[in-house]
Amino acid sequence: MIDIVKNIATVPRRTKTSVIRELLKLTNKPNVISFAGGLPSPDFFPYDFVAEKAKEVVEKNGRMALQYGPTEGLPQLKEEFIKFLKEYEGIDARPENLIITTASQQALDLVGRLFIDAADPVVVEMPSYMGGLQVFKSYGADFVGVTLQDDGVDVEELEEKLEWLRKQDEHYKFVYLVPDFQNPSGVTLNRKKRERVLELSEKYDVAVIEDSPYRQIRFEGEAPEMLYKIDQDTLKTHNIISLFTFSKTFAPGLRLGVMLGHEDFIKRFVTLKQSLDLCTSSLNQLIAAEFLKTGQFKKHLEVVNREYKIKRDIMLLALKKYMPEGVNWVKPEGGLFLWVRLPKWMDANKMFNEAVNENVAYVIGSAFYADGSGKNTMRLNFSYPSHQQIEEGIKRLADTIRKNISAKQAVK
Repeated sequence: MIDIVKNIATVPRRTKTSVIRELLKLTNKPNVISFAGGLPSPDFFPYDFVAEKAKEVVEKNGRMALQYGPTEGLPQLKEEFIKFLKEYEGIDARPENLIITTASQQALDLVGRLFIDAADPVVVEMPSYMGGLQVFKSYGADFVGVTLQDDGVDVEELEEKLEWLRKQDEHYKFVYLVPDFQNPSGVTLNRKKRERVLELSEKYDVAVIEDSPYRQIRFEGEAPEMLYKIDQDTLKTHNIISLFTFSKTFAPGLRLGVMLGHEDFIKRFVTLKQSLDLCTSSLNQLIAAEFLKTGQFKKHLEVVNREYKIKRDIMLLALKKYMPEGVNWVKPEGGLFLWVRLPKWMDANKMFNEAVNENVAYVIGSAFYADGSGKNTMRLNFSYPSHQQIEEGIKRLADTIRKNISAKQAVK
């Protein structure tokens, strides 16, 4: 057998395993309450709708549903998504501005393929979505981190980093942001900062990747306009590429995402996607088109938002009830996650196995930091576990943290 390590190409050598996927293997025990995954609750999947529409689509349009489709996506789904963008976001788009992807993770891969050469600086939030970091690193990106504040990325620091890169004559390509209920922190970029990001995009001639998987999962408060919308109405830089997914608002098993951008970008993405999978599932696209067309999307969102708000509130109350002094957390207005900060001296990485032994699991915060910092942080998912599991899981986690604090005090 050949020496695999010796013979594999550069990109696979750079590609690291997902920390979350590896952690989930450790937590796959019957008694473990897991806050580790970013999973929507299967209790609310629209099973009946999918079963009915899958049958109907195949009976009425089976020749298309089971056949290859255009790489850029079926016109039926594009048409309905354009209506969605207008109704929900006030965005005017044409079919040429859209490409349907095999979920948003493929969209991130397409971004990496289009923009990144080895050693190119890519500007990311600290912390940032690890799935984005993983794929960008596989293409050889060098990360330039910018601090994330409670109202989004630190725009002053962002400008400092962009100015520094320009003076170094570095070939920086894009800024990657998750503006709404950011993964992992749950924070939302406010309107003023969004406007500033657009100004910096124009000033430094840099693209902005607006990753928006959670935007429609909002429980309270007013949503700032999308970066794409603000740019469309004001500067018209056309530097914004927005990513959407049906994984959080419909069903992740369908593996459907959408990229929105200037047609020059979209043409490039279409060419790259041709070499990846030729096209996204036609059957799944037609089902999603019906989901939007029939109004079921709106009804489903109402259910998801109502139920996830209840779960978030249960977790917030449990944190307040059980967590020892010195532990704090972000209260998100939507999304799937809560971000917990431990005392600075604590190491959530080292504590993980102790937590699993207590039958509770989380995601270590350092996995979301491009530089490996943030060891005193953790991400908790509230959408997947039951009400009872949230209460009991937070109690177990608090007990584990309290034991570590007691051990530290005993040493003193």
